[in-house]
Amino acid sequence: MSTKRKSYSADFKAKLVLEVLEGEKTVNEIASVYEVLPVSLKNWKQQFLENMSLAFDCSQRYIRTPSAEIIRTL
Repeated sequence: MSTKRKSYSADFKAKLVLEVLEGEKTVNEIASVYEVLPVSLKNWKQQFLENMSLAFDCSQRYIRTPSAEIIRTL
């Protein structure tokens, strides 16, 4: 019998990472409260720290999609 892996939304992950970065609780405490694995929380924190500069990357702010192109031409 297989068990389904849990998936978490980006908003949920961000919320937990921000709690870790606040430093009021340990990773283990936060993981316990939200019932996630501490290693998952550590990975999310690492991903956030490695990619946080993308929030300020102006070249990636607006990506044109086919539907956006159609709307723009109207």
